[in-house]
Amino acid sequence: MRDISNKVQYKTVSHTAKTELVEKKSKFIAAVSPAQSERQALEFLAGVKAEYPDATHHVYAYIIDENNIFRYSDDGEPGGTAGMPVLDTIRKEGLVDVCVVVTRYFGGTLLGTGGLVHAYGASARQGLLAAEIVTRTLCNIVCVKADYDLVGRIQHHIAVKGYILEGTEYGNDVTFLVCCKIEDTDRFMKEMVDLTSGRAVCTVLEQKYIDI
Repeated sequence: MRDISNKVQYKTVSHTAKTELVEKKSKFIAAVSPAQSERQALEFLAGVKAEYPDATHHVYAYIIDENNIFRYSDDGEPGGTAGMPVLDTIRKEGLVDVCVVVTRYFGGTLLGTGGLVHAYGASARQGLLAAEIVTRTLCNIVCVKADYDLVGRIQHHIAVKGYILEGTEYGNDVTFLVCCKIEDTDRFMKEMVDLTSGRAVCTVLEQKYIDI
């Protein structure tokens, strides 16, 4: 996960993915990866270039949330027909911390300006969808300590209310690690106190981003 910032929520991709699109015999391979820094984006780009060394073009775009960094390249395609459509596709989805590389193998037929814009944009979108767009939400991890006779009651409440159970530890008592959205934390802790007549002890341990 990225370092904790003041951003409560942001959209990105869940994992790396690769898709192919054929347009008038030209093959467009979209490779997508999460990238939490410009260094990670450039390393991903270098890896794609190494994988397809004989490709005609390696068009790319990336947006990094930290310091609001964004870059794109047409890599030899006519200006504005390749890198910008890929960047625009990322922006339209509202994504950050993502790198998209669209590799083209020329098929012998010129696509024209409009055709290139469409092909690169469509390929990028196809790749982003395959990489699974997710909304990451800043959450509190709440530690709930309780006696064993309260376990069933607490487990049922967590499941019914839709809170995310990160883990359960068994010792002299039972410790539940529960993920709560920032705005839900106070309510959850009060629910635990009310549910157990004050016998459960709740503590906020840390904050982390969770895919919700």
